[in-house]
Amino acid sequence: MKESPAPVNDQNNAPAPPTNEWSNPTPAGLVALAVACFCYFASLSGLADASSMKLHGSWLIGGFLVQFIVALVDLKSKKYAGGNTFLFFSAFFMLTGGIRMFVKHNAVIAGVLLDTHIDGYPWIVLTLALILWTPVFCKPFNLLSLVVLTLDVALPFITLLYLGLIPASISIIPSIFLLASGLIAIYLSAAMVVNTTFGRKVYPILEISKRK
Repeated sequence: MKESPAPVNDQNNAPAPPTNEWSNPTPAGLVALAVACFCYFASLSGLADASSMKLHGSWLIGGFLVQFIVALVDLKSKKYAGGNTFLFFSAFFMLTGGIRMFVKHNAVIAGVLLDTHIDGYPWIVLTLALILWTPVFCKPFNLLSLVVLTLDVALPFITLLYLGLIPASISIIPSIFLLASGLIAIYLSAAMVVNTTFGRKVYPILEISKRK
């Protein structure tokens, strides 16, 4: 039996290089984001107390692993905005946030009072970065835009809470927006996976293109 010929490049009759593309990992990154949003929602709303900090930190560190991989794949695929965003999310919101929870828990157990106001200053950077990067995620306007916009509302409140500039009672406001962001992220991740698998819009996705 004769072997099938290798694919041929039409331009120079050379064998075509094998395709080595990776699937889009964004849905996994969105699920990790939703996990973080729900954990912070529970913490800020008072549904989870200080005794849950180590568990909270464990979930964030798990999210770091997912989002770091997503960032690498996105950057390899030339997804400039998404790759860079997942990269700094994985490092600071996930890994640093997770380690921070363990540090705070150990300090509470040891009876050591930490000056947590320092957390507010890097959060200023992260909040400003996300807000200033937001226009990239609004072209076109879609569900991902809503995920980012709800985070844009939540993050300034969290930053001000860490800086001690607003009372803890205000934390219910960012917790609600984090919950909304997490819910939208879950739906968007499901829509991406299901619609791609079935090759049609099983779950509708909002998308409003700008007029030229």
